[in-house]
Amino acid sequence: MIAAQLAAAAHSVAAATETEELNPLLPEWYDIIWSLVIVVVIYFVFMKYALPKFQALLDERTEKIEGGLQHAEAAQAEAAALRAEYEQQLADARTEAARIKEAARAEGGVIVTEAKAKASTEAARAVETAQRTIEAERQQAAVSLRADVGALATELASKIVGESLEDTARQSRVVDRFLADLEASTAATTAPNKEN
Repeated sequence: MIAAQLAAAAHSVAAATETEELNPLLPEWYDIIWSLVIVVVIYFVFMKYALPKFQALLDERTEKIEGGLQHAEAAQAEAAALRAEYEQQLADARTEAARIKEAARAEGGVIVTEAKAKASTEAARAVETAQRTIEAERQQAAVSLRADVGALATELASKIVGESLEDTARQSRVVDRFLADLEASTAATTAPNKEN
């Protein structure tokens, strides 16, 4: 009887399993429960230990990036300030160079003007000195010539006249008259040449 009952129970279980349609995509309920338990444990471990370390690492990297950006912005601002200062110094240097160049040009003009004035003054002084020297030498030559001509004329006249003309006053008059005649004849010969 027991065997019959066992056979009947096996048959009813087989019939029940045959009547139930099994879905191959749905797992059994105990698999679902155990899977949920494992997921909850992993979730707890992840939230308790791994996530704070990841969060700390991400926060640290964010701070480094933000610090680097702030440092880069500060360096860029400093570079812009240095560039502006450099450009200002360059503009000042150009202005100063132009001012110095203009001052040098003006000073050069003044120096040239002064040099021309000094050269003109020196030339006038040299011409005046030369004219005085020439006039003095001309007068000295005239005096010397007058004395020589007078001596020669007196000697010649005394030979022609046959008497001595050793009197100084007479000699001077003869010489003066001779020179006056000589100058008159020279003036008469140079006047027609000037007209031609």
